[in-house]
Amino acid sequence: IHGLIGVVTSRENMILHFGTLVRSSRALSKPRTMLVPVTTSVWGMEYSVHACPKKHKAEAQAMFPGLDVSDLLVVPTCQRTKMDIVKTGEEVDEEKDLCLERFLDFAKKVCDALIANGHWADYIDPCSGLSMVHRDSQSIYGEVDALVTLLNYQTTNSGCCKVVLHPQWGSAVYPASLFTKAPAAEFQAAVAAAETAIRAADEKA
Repeated sequence: IHGLIGVVTSRENMILHFGTLVRSSRALSKPRTMLVPVTTSVWGMEYSVHACPKKHKAEAQAMFPGLDVSDLLVVPTCQRTKMDIVKTGEEVDEEKDLCLERFLDFAKKVCDALIANGHWADYIDPCSGLSMVHRDSQSIYGEVDALVTLLNYQTTNSGCCKVVLHPQWGSAVYPASLFTKAPAAEFQAAVAAAETAIRAADEKA
C-alpha cells in the first residue's frame, strides 16, 4: 500500500517509492531564494530553507487554499538511500519505509513545535503527496519539481517517471518537504529541538 499510493496519486511522488536511476548532476550555484543553505541534520538528512519563489507560488496556493504565501518558507529535505529503489523486493521496501518513518518523525516534531509557538506549519506525506496538517486540499505536491525550482537540481527520465538527481548522491535520494510561515531563525530553533529529541531516542541519529 505504501508504494502503491505514490503510483496512483502522482508521477513525481512515484519516484519516492519505485526508484531512480543512478547518475550524478553537476555542481550547482546557490539559488537566490535560499535563506538557509543545505544543512545536514539527523540520520544524515539534508534540509534547506527557501523563500517561496514566484514560479512556485501557484503550487503553494493550490496546496494551501486561502493561505497568504507571500511569506511562506519552503523546506525541502533529502535522505540518501542505500540502494537503487527503482528495484523491487523486501530490502527496497524496508528502505522506503525507514525513510518515510524518519521524515514523518522529524517533520511532525518540527511542525508541532512551530504550531505550539503560534506559527503556521505543515508537511507533506511522501506516500500521497498530500499535506498532513491542513487537509482542505487534494492537490498533490511535486517533490521533484520543487527540488528543480528551489535547488536547481537536475532530472532524468526513467520510463514514464521524472527522476531527481542529487549533486552528490545521484538518484539515491528520498525527498520530502515542510512549509512554514515562521521566520527562518525560529524554524531552525524548532529543528534544533527536534534533533535533540530524536537523538535522545535514537543513538544512530
